[in-house]
Amino acid sequence: MSSLLTRPYWYLRHGQTDWNARNLSQGRTDIPLNTVGLSQAVAAGNAIANHWEQLELPITQIVSSPLGRARRTAEITAAIIKEKVGVTIPVELDDSLKEVCFGTEEGQPMGPWYDDWIAGKFTPEGGESFQTLCARISEAVNRSIRKAGEGNVLIVAHGGIFRSLRHMMGLKANVRLPNAQPLCARPPVDGGKAWELHALPLE
Repeated sequence: MSSLLTRPYWYLRHGQTDWNARNLSQGRTDIPLNTVGLSQAVAAGNAIANHWEQLELPITQIVSSPLGRARRTAEITAAIIKEKVGVTIPVELDDSLKEVCFGTEEGQPMGPWYDDWIAGKFTPEGGESFQTLCARISEAVNRSIRKAGEGNVLIVAHGGIFRSLRHMMGLKANVRLPNAQPLCARPPVDGGKAWELHALPLE
């Protein structure tokens, strides 16, 4: 069974794309940020920078999916941190953080099949199973956490990926993460089973 290291990390889904706005499944299709998405990425970067001194878990590394919508969100965030905080954090790309491949469902309206996909009862033709996704993502996130050493990593990626992370964190998996909402994920404490998610206020 796929599992995560019991260490905290930050997560940021990319800003909005036109396909997000139309409620279409994107998967590996490389749709760019739209005007709203670019503004959301700026807002996320400002939220992190404006709360930098109050962050209990300082960010020392940014690792992003190479797909354009995530990479651009990561680059904007890093640039704002550098400008406002004076801290340079290079953006590292990890091919293993690409969005799940939805096969023939890419470009189609998001449908009711997500629960069956998560349960292992359905995988779109040419797509990636939820179990395979979890194995890929746990390995990628754990690798990024280890690289951060004593610091903390910010993962910039996708909504489907965060469903797999929610599953591995003992949370309900099929919950849609808002675009460009910085989250801090903390492992269970005092014998608990589920992780805690803390959203950073957007201003």
